[in-house]
Amino acid sequence: MRSCTRKLEFDAAHRVMRHESKCRNLHGHRYVVEVTASAPELDDLGRVIDFGEIKRIVGSWIDVQLDHGTILNEDDHDLREFVSGQGWKLFLMDCNPTAENMVVEICNAANTLLSHTGIRVTHVRLYETPNCWSDFSPPCEDLP
Repeated sequence: MRSCTRKLEFDAAHRVMRHESKCRNLHGHRYVVEVTASAPELDDLGRVIDFGEIKRIVGSWIDVQLDHGTILNEDDHDLREFVSGQGWKLFLMDCNPTAENMVVEICNAANTLLSHTGIRVTHVRLYETPNCWSDFSPPCEDLP
């Protein structure tokens, strides 16, 4: 199987509820996402998928849903209410928005968004900082 990887970047705020240290406070990151797409065969031009298509499709979702927004656990009621009351962009998760949870969310969205292309997203890496990241590769049975 061949693969290709596209790097995408976005800025967002988040808070980790019940965190034992400073990440319990609302704060922001310059996130970097690496989306790896795989296919059993290359297309007529010798590609898994055009890198620009990953940017157009997955990058657009990131821009609309996450970029310059606030990512919160849906149970973070007070902060959720405050952010909503300000009219700010808000993305809710059913768990804490840690890098480990966000990478799964992004991978699942990318696979859904790219399912019509015949390729599969087989790996996503999310950098929360240049020195800290999380990886996720969905089990084969979960892939379209």
